[in-house]
Amino acid sequence: SDATLLLSDGCLLLDWSYNLTNLLGGLMPFQRIDSEKLSKSVVRQVEQLILRGILRPGERLPSERELAEKLVVSRPSLREALSELQQAGLLTARAGAGIFVAEVLGSAFSPALMRLFSTHDEAVYDYLAFRKDLEGLAAERAARIGSDTDLKVIDAIYKKMEAAQSKRSTEEEARLDAQFHMSICEAGHNVVMLHMMRSMYELLQTGVFYNRKATFRQKSGRSQLLQQHGAINDAIQARNPEAARHAVHLHLDFVGGVLQEQERANKNEEVAKLRFSHALERP
Repeated sequence: SDATLLLSDGCLLLDWSYNLTNLLGGLMPFQRIDSEKLSKSVVRQVEQLILRGILRPGERLPSERELAEKLVVSRPSLREALSELQQAGLLTARAGAGIFVAEVLGSAFSPALMRLFSTHDEAVYDYLAFRKDLEGLAAERAARIGSDTDLKVIDAIYKKMEAAQSKRSTEEEARLDAQFHMSICEAGHNVVMLHMMRSMYELLQTGVFYNRKATFRQKSGRSQLLQQHGAINDAIQARNPEAARHAVHLHLDFVGGVLQEQERANKNEEVAKLRFSHALERP
């Protein structure tokens, strides 16, 4: 009878455990894996590429077929991911042209403040001081933590700058100058610093602060600018953080000096024109 009781108790215990499992089935720590998880992985990858500055504003994505092959996902999953990224404002579709990275940087300042910047000289020198601090730090980080590939990119752009100077193309020199400085920011591997500097360079390229091409038109200045960029590159390639920061500071101090010389020359020209005009009016 004791054995029967134990058996009976055992059956009751088994029955109770089985019923409890059924009752709590919805609370078990397992969840269904949805097919949409694949599209989420695509979204995360594109987000990271944009965040890290690999995919840049205005850059066109490969075709749907090519992108699906690169990511090894179905085209429906890819479409779902691209749709989500467009809704998030990270991608934009252009009729007949394809899908592009949205202009996610925007402007760091309002149009009214940008007009003030363009008409008041003190903003120019505050901008250069800001660049001096931030880019000095970026160069230091590039020398210290930049990968070997990062340093190869910086060196390759510098070599293009050397070739551009021999061609005497001020437009190409100004474009490569921006690329050189941005490649140093990228090698610093700080996404906040990277996107902040990209936003600031957008203002520089549109001439809000000063005409960058003009700094390459001065015969004496062009060779000095190349030497300064060479010093920055050499320090980074040597992985000397202090020397890299110092080279950036010297370079931007020089740019500030060039701008002051331009201002003096412009004012002198205005005075000379007034004198010339007045001389013509004399009897």
